[in-house]
Amino acid sequence: MIDETVAEIQEMQTHSSSVVAVKAARALRELVDREYATLDELERDVEHNVGALRRANPSHASLYKAMHEVSESVVGEADSVDDAKARLEAAIERVVDRVETGKTEAAANAATTFADGETFLTHDYSSTVLEAIEAAAAEGAHMTAHVTEARPRYLGRKCARALAAVDRVDPHLSVDGAAGYCLEECDRVVVGMSCIVGDTLYNRVGTFPIAAAANELGVPVVVVGSSAKLIDDGFQFENEFRPPSEVLLEPTEGVAIDNPAYDATPTRLVDRVITDEGVRDL
Repeated sequence: MIDETVAEIQEMQTHSSSVVAVKAARALRELVDREYATLDELERDVEHNVGALRRANPSHASLYKAMHEVSESVVGEADSVDDAKARLEAAIERVVDRVETGKTEAAANAATTFADGETFLTHDYSSTVLEAIEAAAAEGAHMTAHVTEARPRYLGRKCARALAAVDRVDPHLSVDGAAGYCLEECDRVVVGMSCIVGDTLYNRVGTFPIAAAANELGVPVVVVGSSAKLIDDGFQFENEFRPPSEVLLEPTEGVAIDNPAYDATPTRLVDRVITDEGVRDL
């Protein structure tokens, strides 16, 4: 099952990092059912599988933190195989609960910041941002949402369709290049995050130019996500490069196709970060 999960995570390039972290943690339950002659054997298996799962998507900080916590809770801490298995189960439950709760609480905290009559711009598809918008609308806020389509995967279209089903939300879909035009009508930008490492926000490609344009126009930029995605040290972000065919179906001789999944936005362009731990102004 763990090998299958590694392969699945490698293919889950359009899923949120929270979903990936939970899936990886739950896959480790397989080790609880295995038979081990010694504690050393179990600890080696934990280290090996945690490493394989972590490497399956090195761009996801929440996956890194989840796997690191599981390993630290078991390796070198147990007195016996049974004790290690108990620690492993407890760590998995703790990690899954924190990731899932963190996402929900971050959305709840963000929901309270939406104002009735507000116009905002969002990019790509963030399930946490979407949950926050839905909650704000349910409380009576009427909002206008400008959504960029997020080429080349077009997940912004998915976001626009989801918002169209939400009462009190008026969604507008535009191409990524029109963000500067749309921002002139917006009170703020609200986006999700893959992670924040030090003074850099990593999110779906296209976030950086939107943040830069918003900064130039004086439009605040707000980032929403679980605190599990905030990393101070120990994690090195690695970008993903998606298939060139997403950009150009038929290869052109002499043209190299660059298709990065994420870009890096300096946090100096971000005005506020909202997580399950609260609201932090930068």
